[in-house]
Amino acid sequence: MIRVITIAREFASGGGIVGRLLADRLGWRLLDRELVAEIARAVNVQTELAAEFDEKVDPWIHRLAKHAFRHGTLERPAPLAEAEVFDSETMLEIGTHLIEEAARMGGCVVVGRGGQCILHGAAGVFHVFLYAPMRVRLARAAASLGDGPDLEERIRAKDRERALGVRHYFGQEWCNPNLYDLMINTACGEEAAAETVLCAAGLRTAPPAGAGA
Repeated sequence: MIRVITIAREFASGGGIVGRLLADRLGWRLLDRELVAEIARAVNVQTELAAEFDEKVDPWIHRLAKHAFRHGTLERPAPLAEAEVFDSETMLEIGTHLIEEAARMGGCVVVGRGGQCILHGAAGVFHVFLYAPMRVRLARAAASLGDGPDLEERIRAKDRERALGVRHYFGQEWCNPNLYDLMINTACGEEAAAETVLCAAGLRTAPPAGAGA
């Protein structure tokens, strides 16, 4: 029995909306922006600060300096234990713990944040990847980011950032079909995509609203 759904998504492919539709339809908890807020509360930082490090990889110079401070390398002594910093790596560590705990409880939809890798091979988890043609993603992104000549590059940059995070932290390729049970082109619409996930995961309990006999 499926108790958890993870959604990996291209930027502006509608992953957040599909995740919300699934959570609402199933009465499950949604871990998307809510996860960012929960991480912020856990470490007592502003949600806006946590959002800055969400689904990102720290610059290599930051990672090098952090390693030096923690382990006393580069001819520098290790600092006091409390001198920790909040960064993307810390964000991932706490997020991983929260996702694993939510999965143990069951009844949740995890959007992004490496959920497909964190819970890979776990029983009762259904993994989904959402994608869409660039024309569809441009229209969706323009609605939230505003139109502009650099919009397509901003979309591609977000995709590269997500792919880098999965490769760096989990040693996996973001678009590897072997990570997923289902891959959907959301040009069909968010409602249709959500319904497809429910059917494929064996979780459809009633016809969608407005469906004919």
